[in-house]
Amino acid sequence: MIYRMIVTALIAIVFLTPSMAITSDFKDILDVPALKSPLAIKSLLNGIAAAGKRLVSVGQRGHILYSDDGGRSWTQANVPVSSDLTAVSFPSPKKGWAVGHDGVVLFSEDGGVNWTKQFDGRDASRVMQGYYTAHPLGATVMEDVNRLIREGLDKSFLDVCFEDERDGFIVGAFNLIFHTTDGGKNWEPWFDRTENEGSLHLYAIKRIDNDIFITGEQGLVMKLDLEAKKFRRMKTPYQGTFFGITGRDGMLVVFGMRGNVYCSSDRGASWQKVETEVTVGLTGATVADDGRIILVSQAGEVLVSKNGGLNFSMVKVDKPFLAAAIAAIDRDAVVLVGFGGVELEFIK
Repeated sequence: MIYRMIVTALIAIVFLTPSMAITSDFKDILDVPALKSPLAIKSLLNGIAAAGKRLVSVGQRGHILYSDDGGRSWTQANVPVSSDLTAVSFPSPKKGWAVGHDGVVLFSEDGGVNWTKQFDGRDASRVMQGYYTAHPLGATVMEDVNRLIREGLDKSFLDVCFEDERDGFIVGAFNLIFHTTDGGKNWEPWFDRTENEGSLHLYAIKRIDNDIFITGEQGLVMKLDLEAKKFRRMKTPYQGTFFGITGRDGMLVVFGMRGNVYCSSDRGASWQKVETEVTVGLTGATVADDGRIILVSQAGEVLVSKNGGLNFSMVKVDKPFLAAAIAAIDRDAVVLVGFGGVELEFIK
C-alpha cells in the first residue's frame, strides 16, 4: 500500500524521463522471471492475503513469498516476471491472483507456490482497443480510452478482488478496471462503468458483506450497482485519498491520508469521522476472526476497533516499521508487510 501512495509520483517521473536507448540484449521485465534470493524476505512487500491457512505476500521485482507457519518462516515462490507487484487475492486455498506494474496479472492454482502470467499491459491495450472499437462510447470517454491506448497500458494495477474462482476485478491507475467471469482467461474493460470523472486512480477494491466497493483519490468511494453493472460514486465528507476500505456485518470503514478514517452503518449512505491520533497515511486493514477491525499506518502504528469501526485504540507493537499491508493470523497475532519485509506482531 505504501507503493500505492507514491504511484502517482512514480508514473509522472516515468512519463517525464527521456527514453533510454534499447540495446539488442534488452529483455522486458514481463518476460524475465523473478530472481530467487535469500534477501527477498527483506525487500519491499506491498500486499498480503490468506490462502486457506497459508499466507502469501507480494512485492518488489516480482517477489512472492508464502508461509505455512503463521508468518514465522517464508519460502519464495516461482514467478515468471520481474515487475513490481502490489496486491494479491485468494478466493480459495488453491487459486489466487496477484497484480502489479506493467499491467501484470499473475495466477496460481497451487496456493501460491507457482505462478503463471495471465494478462499484462500489452494484452490490456489490445483488449481495450478491440472492445471499444466494437462498443464505441461518447467523445469524451473515447478520448480518454484512446489516450490510454496510445500511451500504452503499462501502468499499475493496484488491487485485485475475486469473489470466487471465476468472478473477479482488477483496478489501478487512471481508472483502469477490468472484469472477468472465467477465472482470468478473458478480461473485459469496465473503463466506462465507473462514475469517476477525471479518471482518478483506483487504489482498492473489496467485497464487504454483499457489496463491492472501490476507493481512490479525492475522496472517491464507489459501490457496484449489480443491476446496471456499474460502479456508482458515493458522497463522502473527505476530499483526500482513501487507500482502502474494510468492514463487516453492515459496518464500513474507509481509511487514507493523514490518519483519516470514516465509518458508515448504512452501507455508505452517510459517513462519520473517526478520530485516530494518527497523522500519517493508513495503508492496510484486516478483520480478525473475532470481528475486530485492525488498521495499520505507514509508520507501523496498529489501531484496533472492537465496535465495528466507531472508534479505534492504538495498541503497542514491538517493532514498528514502514508498513504497507496487514493480515490477522489469529485472535492475538498479525503479520505486517512493507519496507524491510515482514514483521510478526502480537496484539491484545
